[in-house]
Amino acid sequence: MKILSSMCRNIFEFRRKLPYSYRTVPVRECSSQPSASRLRILFFGTDNFSLPSLKVLNESLKSNGKVSSLEVVTSFKAKRNPLRLYSESERLPLHDWPLRRPAVGEDFDLGVVVSFGHLIPELLISTFRLGMLNVHASLLPKLRGAAPIVHAIRNGDTETGITIMKIKPKHFDVGEILTQRHVPITEHMLMPELHSQLAGIGASTLLHCIENLDQYYSALKAQNSQDATYAPKIDAHFCEIRWTEMTAKQVYDMYRSLYSYKPLTSRLGNDPVKIFKLSYPVTEQEAPLEIGHIQYCRRTKWLRVGCRDGSAVLIEQLSIGGKKVMNAQEFNNGFLSKLAPADRVLR
Repeated sequence: MKILSSMCRNIFEFRRKLPYSYRTVPVRECSSQPSASRLRILFFGTDNFSLPSLKVLNESLKSNGKVSSLEVVTSFKAKRNPLRLYSESERLPLHDWPLRRPAVGEDFDLGVVVSFGHLIPELLISTFRLGMLNVHASLLPKLRGAAPIVHAIRNGDTETGITIMKIKPKHFDVGEILTQRHVPITEHMLMPELHSQLAGIGASTLLHCIENLDQYYSALKAQNSQDATYAPKIDAHFCEIRWTEMTAKQVYDMYRSLYSYKPLTSRLGNDPVKIFKLSYPVTEQEAPLEIGHIQYCRRTKWLRVGCRDGSAVLIEQLSIGGKKVMNAQEFNNGFLSKLAPADRVLR
């Protein structure tokens, strides 16, 4: 037995010295009946949506809960990376993405992905004994993709939620569902408020799943891809107001969806316009405006702009031609009042 033990150690030492490109990484089947013991977790995330989930796992670690060890994968290139700052302050081990060790998951029981933004390679997924979980900010299969919160508000949805799902290789947001939580979207809710709510609910739901993983794994539910909708990344075109196509409510929903993230955009003549503060009057006392036409109201000190359905939105803060942000009165005095009525049109 001593000879056999010595041979095993020598083989292991030899294999450990080999470059990773020469190693054969075993593909593991994820257990459908996880162990009830504490778990070694590798966390993947990059932003403020990820942070509450990392915090609850760290609290579980510090209180000798379900988490026995916790390390973090993030992007060191990302500016103002809250996960890196938090991990450093809590002395959690950090790994830069992409990982230098392709089989790092062998050192952990479970991978957790929250707002990471990178597709996890199949080889890495397969090395986690219990697979990988993802916290997604929608009721999958609705709004698969990078920006579900923004798209939910932009679509005028009255409900969204959190989905905890298993990570599958090659595609985003297609894995089996462990559980979901429904969250209402109120009429005037702005994106940061919904973002914060979902991040907190996602964190608590994630922890509950991890603490009861055998129960959730025994009742996994496959997604119906025929019901899937998508929430791709936000680009410059997404922010453009199409006055001839959009109702006032649709413009307002777009504003709510991008609030504090990006301004809405339009054009006045040849000049680009950015809109930073906008509201939507539920009841209108003023006469209807033609589509895109701007009217300054001296009583309210707001700008009214006509929309497709005959109603109007109210603009309070904007900029034009790359100049500083102005309120409606400053914009009227400096620009609008100098234009002929026919030229006071946003396009």
